[in-house]
Parts: sequence; C-alpha cells; structure tokens
Amino acid sequence: MIERVEFLLGGKNIIIETGKFANQANAAVTVTCGGTVVLAAVCMAKAPKPDAEFFPLMVDYQEKTYSAGRIPGGFFKREGRPTQKEILTARLIDRPIRPLFPEGFYNDVIITATVLSSDGENDPDVLAIIAASTALTISDVPFEGPVGAVRVGLLDDEFVVNPTYAERQACAMEMVVVGLADKIVMIETEGNQIPELRIAEAYRFALEELQASRLPQLDLRKKMGKSKAKVDLFQPPAELKDKVLELAVDRLHSVYTIADKQERENARQAVLDDILADLTVFAAYKAGDRAVAAGEVKMLFDVAEYQVVRAKIFKEQKRADGRGLKEIRPISCEVNLLPRTHGSSLFSRGQTQSLSVVTLGTRRDEQMIESLEGVSYENFMLHYNFPPYSVGEAKGSRAPGRREIGHGALAVKALKIVLPKKEDFPYTIRVVSEIMESNGSSSMASVCAGCLSLMAAGVPITDPVAGISIGLISGDGKQDSVLLTDIMGSEDHFGDMDYKIAGTKNGVTAVQLDIKVKGIALEDLIKGLAQAREARMQILDKMAAVISMPAPDLSEYAPRILITSVPPDKIGEVIGPGGKMIKKIIEETGAESIDIDDDGKVTIAALGKEKAQKALQYVQGFAIAPEIGKVYEATVMKVMNFGAFCEILPGKQGLVHVSEFAKDYVKDMTQVAKVGDKFKVVLFEIDKMNRLNLSRKRVEETTAQ
Repeated sequence: MIERVEFLLGGKNIIIETGKFANQANAAVTVTCGGTVVLAAVCMAKAPKPDAEFFPLMVDYQEKTYSAGRIPGGFFKREGRPTQKEILTARLIDRPIRPLFPEGFYNDVIITATVLSSDGENDPDVLAIIAASTALTISDVPFEGPVGAVRVGLLDDEFVVNPTYAERQACAMEMVVVGLADKIVMIETEGNQIPELRIAEAYRFALEELQASRLPQLDLRKKMGKSKAKVDLFQPPAELKDKVLELAVDRLHSVYTIADKQERENARQAVLDDILADLTVFAAYKAGDRAVAAGEVKMLFDVAEYQVVRAKIFKEQKRADGRGLKEIRPISCEVNLLPRTHGSSLFSRGQTQSLSVVTLGTRRDEQMIESLEGVSYENFMLHYNFPPYSVGEAKGSRAPGRREIGHGALAVKALKIVLPKKEDFPYTIRVVSEIMESNGSSSMASVCAGCLSLMAAGVPITDPVAGISIGLISGDGKQDSVLLTDIMGSEDHFGDMDYKIAGTKNGVTAVQLDIKVKGIALEDLIKGLAQAREARMQILDKMAAVISMPAPDLSEYAPRILITSVPPDKIGEVIGPGGKMIKKIIEETGAESIDIDDDGKVTIAALGKEKAQKALQYVQGFAIAPEIGKVYEATVMKVMNFGAFCEILPGKQGLVHVSEFAKDYVKDMTQVAKVGDKFKVVLFEIDKMNRLNLSRKRVEETTAQ
C-alpha cells in the first residue's frame, strides 16, 4: 500500500512517499523535491550485537550518477568508494539521529540513503536527512524522533529556506539545522564573518522553519506506522551497578584532580584494573545463570566516571585539570619550523597540538571533483590526519576515516572565506594538519594552525581565523546548564555537546554542533556563541603575537606564478604546431608550466623568480609587432649558404642575407655563422609577403643616428 504526505519547504513542494520501494526493509521512504528524489531504507538486526560497547549504527549515503543522467568517469565506469560529499552527507544524517535511540539499544541499525534522481537545482542532503528520519519514524525500530531539517541561506541580508545551488553561490551564509519540536540536535554552518547576533537569529528562524518537515512525518506515522518492536535493552543488574559505583566513585574523585591527561589515564586504568580483579564485583550479581562479563563492569565504570566528572563541575565549578569554566588551556604558537616546506606552524593548546604545513602548487594541482552537479575544480584543500600516536595508542596508521574527512571539511569552511580570490593569487593551496597530540578539539586546533601556516607561507588572507569548542553539562532540574570553554577529551566524552565555532575578529566563519543528548535549548546555543567569541579573541591575540599578517614574500622553494595576456589571434603562435613553441619556451627558460586560456590569458609557473620572469618576457614578446628601423637581439635558428634565419622576437624570424651580414664580402654564410649564435640586427624591411629582412652590417649606422 502506497501512502504519501506533502508539504511546502521554502515555497517548494516536498513529497514523502512509502510503500513503492524496498518493502522488505523495516521501512523505506522516498522524499522528492522538484526533480530530486532520495530513497532511505532502514534495516535492524533482530538481536543485540554481542559485546557491543556502543550503539552500532551505520549510515551510508550514495549519489548514483545515473540520477543526473551521467556515466561515471574512470576506468570501471561505475560508482566506487564514497566521495567526500557522500561521506560528509552520511555524517550529516548520522549526527542528529544517533542521540535519539534508547540507551542500552545495541541492535545493528543500517540506514542507506540513495539519490535516485537529481535535477541539478536542489541538493539531496537535507532531503536525505528527512528521508532517514521518516523511515525510522514509521518503522518498528525504536527511535525517539522524528527530526526536521532545513537549509537556511543568508541572501541579500535576508534568510531564505532551501536555497538552490545557484542561490547558495551568492549567499553570505548557509546553515543546515536539524531539530525537534523545541530543541536543536545538529548544526552545520559556513559564513562570511557573520556577527553572532545574526547567527542566533538564524537559529531561531531555522528551528521554526524545520517544523514544516517534521510534522508531516508524524502524520505519516499515524496513517501506516508500525508498532515499535520490543527489543532487549542492556540494563546491568542493580546489585552489580551499586557494587561498581561503591568501589569506583570515591577513587575517581581523586583521579579527576590530576591535570595531566596521561597521568590521569594511568590512574584511571589502575582503578578499573583493581575493580576487575575484585571477585566480589562478579559475585554481586547472582540471579540467573548468566556470568557477569568484564564488558558490563567497564560500562558501569564509565557510568561512575560520568557521575564524577559532571558532579565536580556542578558542585565545585572546577574541571579535572583545575581550570575555571571559561578558562582556555595554555597556548603556544610557532611558525616556519620546517626548513624546506612552503609554510609551516605548530599550534598547541594544552595537550592538543597541530602541526600544519602549506604547499603551494599551480593550476595543474587543482582537485577535480566529479559530483551530481558536474565536474568542478577546487584550488584549496585541507587534509586532517589523526595518527594513533597522538593519543598514545600502539596502532598502525590507516587511510583517513569519516571523522578525519569531517574535521578537514570543517577547517576548510572556517578558512576558505579569508583566502584571496583566485585571480589575485593564482595558486593551488594545500594545507595538511598533522595532529601531534590530542586531548580535545583537534579540529579547532587545525583551524588555528592552518591560519598560522597560511600567513607564514605568504598567502594574503584577509583576516586571521581561530576556533574553539564549547561544551555543555546539562542541568539536573535543580541547577542550570553549565557551558565549558575549550573542552578536553573527558569533557567531550562525558558532556552533552561539542559546539565548535570558528571565526575572525569580525564574525563567524564556521559552526558545527554535535550532541549526545536529545536536543539542546536555543538559549544555551546562543550563550555558547558569546562565550566562544570571548575565547576566540584571546586566541587571536596569542596568534598575532607570533605572526600578525601574511609574510611579504613566498618561500624560495614555492613556485612563482606570473600572469600575462596575449591577443587571442596570437594564441596559435604562442602554442605552436603541436605545442612546439610552448615546449621550447619551457625548455629555454626552465618554467614548470605555461597554460593559455581561450581569451589569451597566460599563466606561467616556475621554480624561481628569474625563470618565471624570463618565461614572462618570452611570452610577452608574441604581442609585440616588429618595427622597421629597430635593433633586435637575434638568435640564429638556421644557416644556409645564402643567409641565416634569425629569431628577433618569440615566434618571429627574419633573414639576414649573406650580403647584409658584414661590410666585407662573405662568400658562404655557413662559414661565418652557426645555429645558436647571437648578435644584433636591424629590421630594415617587411616585404609584401610579410617577410622580415634583417641586416647585421647596418646596426652601427642605425645606432649612430
């Protein structure tokens, strides 16, 4: 049976439909906007995953190229590993729904969102969030939703809902917000230094607008939603819980007075090891014939830590490392510490440390991106690496995962708005953030380090950018919620949100909100904006003390890119038959590359100023018309017995007849000149066939006039 609901989002008709596709899944729905259609299918395992330590949710998002009427590029001509856009959208779906499953629910849940049709106008990502939420809502999977989702743009200083791809290009800000009836569960924002008050207004606007996509899901559930399945939730025995808390809480209070992360972790592990070795713990649960697993004890130990960390903050207004609630850990900055890179920096904030390295390349180094909208080229990349040694783990490094991709993309949003325009700084820029040490918010450290390294490399950014993470410990009804500036790892783990905010002194450039509870109140998010700004100003001051503006020149090891132009009718001469002239210029000048656009714009790249300048002069010579009576430096290109063909300007050759070579009689030109010889000549005639007639013997009398 097919059921559907329809609603308007940003003035566009949205259709949610179920019953047509994938009927063997627990639930499947399509969401349609214009010509864009997204299918979301949900499947749940029938039993909990054995020995699971966290909720095993997996979200896959797939963009089928057939949806846009295209065939994939590459050798295999089919979709392969997920693209960065697919990974980021999968995270966009996962992050808001993960907190809305019951505690202790450990059945595998797989959500697959697939773009079946794309009109090139409406981005499927928000539709995929709505589709996933709807599928969970009408399925028998335990889920405490639904959530609504909306994209808000700031266009001509007005908020617009669900902007198209074209409109987003002109937006000063775009924000994806996912929420419940009165709380927000996820935010993803990038903006052009937007004031915090305007960001707060956007939150309010988005929370109101997203209800249009949330309420129809409830209507569909009333029409044909399944009864929620009765699943086994992990609930440790009360006797066991009491015993673990009895043995752990007091000792953990002492552990969480140790400021150093590694020392604190060692002390914490010692407490856990003692509890696991205590036989009375395992004897505490005697009902039934099931043995108590060590994993259950570890989970309850985690509960004890949760209580201790939060109680310490509420009762003592102190954190594990002794800081106040708004206090930032000690910051140090250093630039140009690597001798052969184009730019480098080291940013440390407490026990979180990012080494950032900038590499400048040419247009040929741009990243080609194949997406549903078509092929595009990106000249700014930021890659984030999180090696296991950064947290003291004895593991091998692997390819970047979804977390690494997500953190790198967040840093790109934070920094790209302050980069120079491509036409003013025609370089491809790659920033790599190597996390040397991590104890909370390494993504924001990457923003700070990335900004420092860009300035050290001489990239003319408009304003320095810094970032900070704000945490939250929700109130218990008796106390108000507590906001924490610059959260460390344990506060992220045991806290309720990770609210990353980056920007300049003028305003916000990027926001990312992740939570562990069922929604955050608007008031707390707005307070967090102000608290983050206060911290950001302090960090920017620390950065400015080391480097306050971009270096005046590029590294000697960076390529030099010069731009000139030639008349469009001269492009063929510059390129030459089969690219012969371009190859000659590169060979003679030492340039790395020379690229010519259809309008005559020429981009020259070389390692070294002299090589680049030499190539520039060579190319500019094509735009110069030979002048009769002017003296030129000629290079012999070919020698015949009757004369020598010489190049006086790039691509322009003339003949020095044997009779014009010297005042004395020359019988055979091959006896007095050879290829590569250089001498001065004067252009004395351009004949009816546009041939250039040159003279060496007339140079003296020409210069004497």
